[in-house]
Amino acid sequence: MKPLLDTHSHTISSGHAYSTVNEMVLAAKEKGLKLLCITDHTPSMPGSCSEIHFRNFKVIDKVLHGVEVFMGAELNIINYDGDVDLPKGVLKKLDICIASFHTVCLKPGTMEQNTNAYSKVMDNPFINILGHPEDGRIQFDVDVIVKKAKETDTLIELNNSSLNPGNSRVNSYENAIKLLEACKKYNAYITLGSDAHFFTQVGNHETAIKLLNEVNFPHELIISLDVQKFKDFIGKKRAKALATV
Repeated sequence: MKPLLDTHSHTISSGHAYSTVNEMVLAAKEKGLKLLCITDHTPSMPGSCSEIHFRNFKVIDKVLHGVEVFMGAELNIINYDGDVDLPKGVLKKLDICIASFHTVCLKPGTMEQNTNAYSKVMDNPFINILGHPEDGRIQFDVDVIVKKAKETDTLIELNNSSLNPGNSRVNSYENAIKLLEACKKYNAYITLGSDAHFFTQVGNHETAIKLLNEVNFPHELIISLDVQKFKDFIGKKRAKALATV
């Protein structure tokens, strides 16, 4: 299994990551990646950058060192109604949008509240990926959310960082298995994200791949194995989203 892209990475702009865009892209090239998504944290995350950062991506080359670059954001879910911390006027300028539940931005609620937050955020037509949903601190109805992901053309992320020992997220391995089984059941696509906060972590999907092999996850549902398939999937949803604003 050879992933050709990484859909989740952070630069110094996130405040608690430590490499530049150029350093991240050079690392992607060294790993043999064809596409890298830069998805820095949005303003509600302590220490991150302001809205204007995400409005000026036009100055960044679309291809660097032979690697295609998608400039996007990892948005914070800020309430149980699934709102995020950048307006749609900014989201429409981005190449890719991840929506994630971060406990420093929103305290975990009841299973019903968390399920509603994840479900409602996927109603936002600019959301492409549900970020690290395997975190056991945020309990939700897996079947409801995976079915909604399938209906809304939202990718379920398998986050390599979450699966590594010492991560602050809870029961990630066990929860990821439940999510993968539901994705198989509902024929929902997943994406692999390193969640790299330093250039050496770019394209690191080792633990995620090990898990995928353990559960015999179908390769045709892993969108990270085919760059064009990923771009077509994202592009189709983006076209629909732009038609709504």
